[in-house]
Amino acid sequence: MTITLSDLDFLTRPVGAALLESLAAEDLGEQHTLSLVTRLRRDYAAEAVNAALTLARLRQKAVGKFGDAASGMFFTAEALEQASDPLVRRYRSERIQVQMVIDACCGIGADALALTQAGVDVQGIDLSPVRIEMARLNAAALGLNAQARFEIGDVREGLPLAEAIFFDPARRDERGKRLFDVEQYQPPLSTVRGWMSPQIVVKLSPGVELTQIEAYGGCVEFISVGGDLKEAVLWLNRDDAVQSTQATLLVADAAYHFQRDGEEPESLLSEPQGWLLEPDAAILRSGLVADLAQRFGASQLDETIAYLTADTPPESPWVRSWRILDWMPLHLKKLRAYLKARHVGRVTVKKRGVSLTPEDVIANLKLKGPEARTLVLTRRQGQHVVLICENQPLLQ
Repeated sequence: MTITLSDLDFLTRPVGAALLESLAAEDLGEQHTLSLVTRLRRDYAAEAVNAALTLARLRQKAVGKFGDAASGMFFTAEALEQASDPLVRRYRSERIQVQMVIDACCGIGADALALTQAGVDVQGIDLSPVRIEMARLNAAALGLNAQARFEIGDVREGLPLAEAIFFDPARRDERGKRLFDVEQYQPPLSTVRGWMSPQIVVKLSPGVELTQIEAYGGCVEFISVGGDLKEAVLWLNRDDAVQSTQATLLVADAAYHFQRDGEEPESLLSEPQGWLLEPDAAILRSGLVADLAQRFGASQLDETIAYLTADTPPESPWVRSWRILDWMPLHLKKLRAYLKARHVGRVTVKKRGVSLTPEDVIANLKLKGPEARTLVLTRRQGQHVVLICENQPLLQ
């Protein structure tokens, strides 16, 4: 269901707030929907019940991104889906070191409010009256009305002068399908060419093709949180005519950065050594696997595969490391015999560059025994191989 301005009017009145408060204590699972709706419609109109139930469910889903504050905030399903991870919001806000920012396509205000919490004055602009009203309500819920202003507007028609602009275009179509072409974003990326600001920061799909944004220059930053790739950010400054690429890894109390230092290194290949190294997802998307290998004195198993191998595991947040116990050409019958002889009954299967699925491999092996291993199905210089590794990665 889509929440309307009329719905927001009801939900923000005492009667609507009381309904939302009662729903916060309910089990909102689909199996309880019929009985819950039937009971609530004795006292409320159908439209009011549907709107309150929609928002109550969104608030529950939003806890992972907004914590306890989610219980008093307002969301649409699309805006919640597009909202950044909280560590990313905080990191980006702290990096934008200016007094005043325009948040173009501000949605429900998530990024604008993160900027405000970092001490920046923000003017949010969005074409949707519902989202603008939600942004205002969210600012009020967080006590940030004084620093954040929101107004309806079409950013394609130009923006006021500001020290920096943050631009978060829609990256899904009307059916919810992800958009990877930057000119299919709503509005398209080329909209930024009409804006006059010393700094423009654009949130992109993490799957963006770098060739599509080369002409913009600036720095493309791929950001992961705890090993999961979250988003890409294009940092545009007037002086950055040549594009660079950076990988950023965020953890609870630190931010790690990795960039190319000099010319692109050649890929060094070798057979599996003592350890398998799996680079962070931000390294992969930044195209910096060979650079990371050079820094650690490691090699690639195959120039098209992002696994590395080394004699010793580096102490680094950029990789997870497994001790390699053995390796062989990928042949399931021989692998089953090998594992059976070593009483292996449980395996975790990882793969890159092979068509077999982990589920099919486990089903075909039919293992029994007390031992556990991690199997890595991949390629070594074009040939399919399997690496038999200790069950758990090394903890740094």
